[in-house]
Amino acid sequence: MTDTNDDALTTQQPTRWETVQPWLTLACRIGLAAVLITAAVTKFPPALSVQAVEAYDLFPTEVAQLIGYTLPLFELALALLLLIGLATRYAGAVSALLMVVFIAGILSAMARGLNIDCGCFGGGGQVEPGETTYGTSIARDIAFFAMGAFIAIWPRSPFALDRVLGLFR
Repeated sequence: MTDTNDDALTTQQPTRWETVQPWLTLACRIGLAAVLITAAVTKFPPALSVQAVEAYDLFPTEVAQLIGYTLPLFELALALLLLIGLATRYAGAVSALLMVVFIAGILSAMARGLNIDCGCFGGGGQVEPGETTYGTSIARDIAFFAMGAFIAIWPRSPFALDRVLGLFR
């Protein structure tokens, strides 16, 4: 009789968090992947991306060109990893760090009095004084950072290759 009671105690129902968390991670994966895909696609042709990076006036021309050409490809690679759920924890962490870099760039432009469009979703470059949207861009990137951090902390989610390969922990 004690064996039956012991079995009942060891097979507990999952908590509400254990039930909801994987679906929240899936929503964050899909949402952040959609953002990264949109950001990457709107940076084509690459000359637009290079123009946006150069507007920050942080790097020599050659480095700005390298960043401008590779950033959209990097964003697409992260989006793909998030969509298929492969290396999910790392893709989430790198996405969160990328948002920190974007926030730092925007803060730098704001502190130096530059009047530029962030170039986050295409465009970029000089704008008229008063037409900057630094506050909105920073708030948006903080939200995207939170999504990436959530994924990095709780990577377990349905429809992920990590799950199939037994890689989530």
